Amino acid sequence: MRAVAEQARPLHLARNRTFPVPGPLGELLPGHGLRRGAVVGVDGTPGAGATSVAFALAAAATAVGEWAAAIDLTGTLGVEAAAAAGVALERFPVVRLAHGPASRWATVVAALLDGVGLVLAEVPPHVRAADARRLVARARERGSVLVVLGDRWPGSTAVTLVAEGGPWSTPDGEEDRVTVLPVRTLRVQVAGRGESARTRHGGLASSA
Repeated sequence: MRAVAEQARPLHLARNRTFPVPGPLGELLPGHGLRRGAVVGVDGTPGAGATSVAFALAAAATAVGEWAAAIDLTGTLGVEAAAAAGVALERFPVVRLAHGPASRWATVVAALLDGVGLVLAEVPPHVRAADARRLVARARERGSVLVVLGDRWPGSTAVTLVAEGGPWSTPDGEEDRVTVLPVRTLRVQVAGRGESARTRHGGLASSA
């Protein structure tokens, strides 16, 4: 993790203060992007598409040459789904953590925030509010974006994206091809504080 941070740090520090997020999802965000140093929440009921939304944010980071990283607690953050969302896998290490104390999780997140532009982290139970505050401060200090997945995060977020699901469909003219993956347009709600205080709704095309 330290090696990844050191490799990413020179590019990371040279970038602008915002990751642009393209497409309809970016239109829901203030400034059409993610502000460096911010903590972003992504949530949704199981199957609603929260992981797809999180991968779309990671894809936005790698699209501008940044490194992103993920902390996978449940074995559900698959690289195939990440690639389908547009994440550049050569700049997207996935750290799989077995069950352990939440303090260990916080230590790993802090190490990645030291140099990786965007850290996507599933949140374990019982994360202490004090650890959350330290990670908020670390993200702000390092200029990294921390994306916390799920509803267990005890700290503050600059903006929260909630996936609300959506109907599946087959691309027009492809109904007879068994190799074509169905797609859906996810409904996404975005709310926050400050300039993000107004709740917004929009869509995100997804095949995962």
